[in-house]
Amino acid sequence: MTDTTTEQDTGEPGLKTVVTASAAGTAFEWYDFFIFGSLTTIIARHFYADVGEATSYILALLTFGVGFVVRPLGALVFGWFGDKTGRKTTFLVTISLMGVATVAIGLLPDYGQIGIAAPILLLFMRVLQGFALGGEYGGAAIYVAEHAPPKKRGFLTGWIQTTAAIGLIMALSVILITRWILGTEAFDAWGWRIPFLLSFFLLVISLWIRLKLNESPAFKRMVAESTERQAPFRESFGTWKVGKFVLIALAGIMFAQGAVWYAGYFYTRFFMERVLKVEVATVDMMILAITVASAFLYVFFGWLSDRVGRKPVMIGGMALFLIAIFPGFHALTQAANPALAMAQSSAPVTVIADPATCAVQFDPVGKTAFASSCDLAKTVLSNAGVSYDNLAAEPGSLAAVRVGTVEIASIEGAGLDAAALKSARTDVETRVKAALTEAGYPARADPAGINLIAVFAILMVFMVAATAVYGPQAAALVELFPTRVRYTAMSLPYNIGTGWVGGLLPAASFALVAWSGNIYFGLWYSVGFTAVAAVVALLFLPETKGRDLHTIGD
Repeated sequence: MTDTTTEQDTGEPGLKTVVTASAAGTAFEWYDFFIFGSLTTIIARHFYADVGEATSYILALLTFGVGFVVRPLGALVFGWFGDKTGRKTTFLVTISLMGVATVAIGLLPDYGQIGIAAPILLLFMRVLQGFALGGEYGGAAIYVAEHAPPKKRGFLTGWIQTTAAIGLIMALSVILITRWILGTEAFDAWGWRIPFLLSFFLLVISLWIRLKLNESPAFKRMVAESTERQAPFRESFGTWKVGKFVLIALAGIMFAQGAVWYAGYFYTRFFMERVLKVEVATVDMMILAITVASAFLYVFFGWLSDRVGRKPVMIGGMALFLIAIFPGFHALTQAANPALAMAQSSAPVTVIADPATCAVQFDPVGKTAFASSCDLAKTVLSNAGVSYDNLAAEPGSLAAVRVGTVEIASIEGAGLDAAALKSARTDVETRVKAALTEAGYPARADPAGINLIAVFAILMVFMVAATAVYGPQAAALVELFPTRVRYTAMSLPYNIGTGWVGGLLPAASFALVAWSGNIYFGLWYSVGFTAVAAVVALLFLPETKGRDLHTIGD
């Protein structure tokens, strides 16, 4: 990265300072956000007790997702603020909110200490995190883009894109080191709070770095030359001239970014940890390894988009993902838990039941009893992460689980009191798990049987797709919109894509798996959004490489 100006020559910070300060602050903010996603399993045990293993995990995933759901609101508030008052002030506010909320999570008492108030407070802190992050990315990306020369805009904003990887590297590194120092038992009991509390020091560093920055030249020029009253909301969403590009940015870019990036980083993690039963520490190491290996691919694809265009690079990433996702996840099962893959092939599991008695194995509020004979059977399989097919039985018949050629009758729990239902559930679980063990289904992935090289290679394919979509994205979004509404217009589609499509991906995909019984069925969520994005981008997304940011929309 080369400075074309120096602070001594112009009184303005040079490009190195601009990019470093913007990227460092954004990386710290991603660190804050990723800690929660990386500790979902532990957080589920501490804040969602007494609702069952599967339900507590879903609730923790939904709490993680809530932080994403509110991001569009943060985008609207901080986008308007950034377009009206400036880029610098806005991302000073967002990073302060983010840091305070993250530290607070590390101090929250858990369910065993204050009961239902614990998840409520946790939810509130996640809302604050998501609200703040809704305004962060747009400010940092715009600030760098408005300083960058047109022919290096993709390359320089690529450093903002790589901050997501850097934040995840920081989060995983702190978690792994803390767990190693304290031991797994102490870390699970109380040491998980330490990564959250360390955010206080990152907040101080981030604020110190960002206070050195000045306002962007494009914004200052707009203020100096403006003769009309700004109306970011009305122009962005109330006029077709800008509004059509908001829709194209959402459906043609951000649908894919939310689906591809979060599938690569978060759903692969969930799949290895919960479905393939790989030890958490091993999963953390693999995700850390691919994150480090792929970190500079964001910059590379940003640089490539400066030469061949934003559109072909992003569409290429979408195409790779669509081609690789199903065979990739099947190969991941074979590489990470070959015993499970062999058992699924030699002794497939089938639930034989009257469909009218079967509920969807997804309970976001933890109130469903799941008492029918079908529900008891499916609950055992869902909690065990075992894939199964469904076979309709005669109406009113008792459900059964077939493991290979062995058939295990379930128990009808409807009408039983709580103690009897618990006993029935335990009985079904014991007999089904015994049959699974006899058929070769492993309770955990054997560490000695994991092909780490193959797992790494498979995950890297997903990372190449994700970085190809994400690397040029900041430059493409900035170049779509005029300076006077840029913060507002690009922040909303970005945060709907990442917040709603991406943030809800783990919970929604898990719900699809629970509904179907097929461990690969949840992948259709990502495939659907990515396919829509590829078609929209191909047909409607304009090529924006090298546009003059001062004249767009004028």
